[in-house]
Formats: sequence, C-alpha cells, structure tokens
Amino acid sequence: MQFQFNSDSSVMGTDNVAERIENQVRHKLARFEDRLTRLEVHVSDENARKGGADDKTCLIEARPRGGKPLGVTEHASDIDTAARKAANVLAQRLERHFGKSEKHKHEPRPDKVL
Repeated sequence: MQFQFNSDSSVMGTDNVAERIENQVRHKLARFEDRLTRLEVHVSDENARKGGADDKTCLIEARPRGGKPLGVTEHASDIDTAARKAANVLAQRLERHFGKSEKHKHEPRPDKVL
C-alpha cells in the first residue's frame, strides 16, 4: 500500500510530524492494507499562526482496490489528535465498506441438472 503525506507550511514546523502521522494511520488501518492501493493524508492548520480551538484538520483518503475512494475529514486542536480521529472514522467506514462487499458476494450458482 502506497502512503502519501501532504501538509501546509504551518504544520511542517513540528518535529517528525509526517513520520508520526504515517505510523499512527498505518497502525490503525493495518488490517485493510492488502485491500487498499493507497492512502493519502492531508494535514493543515486552517488559521495558521492565529491559533484557536479545533483549527487543525486531517483529511484521509483511502483507495480500495477496484473501488471508489473513501475520505474523511476531522478537526482538532492538534494535528496528532485530528489524525487519530480521522483514522478511527475511516477504519469504521472501511469496515462497513468491505463488510458490505463481503456480504453481497454470492457463491457461483451450481449448474442445473435436468
């Protein structure tokens, strides 16, 4: 599974943010790794240096094999919390997505014998 991290300039000032977020997201979504082709994480600070509550944003987009991308966005007061919340919500969505596809798979119809 490919992992892509994107951020704005105000977020990259912190130590090892890309590495921390990648480890956190990969750990949470590890059980889906073989069913995903790529994860894209976008983090940003909506009002940069001004500060404020819940101004950090984390958007995670997962690309299932042979399916449409699924994305979630979460806000928090710090990037790590926003990423953790987004990864949790995405894990729930992926569970539903893959659970539904498994539920709707049908066994091949046996040949009719006359």
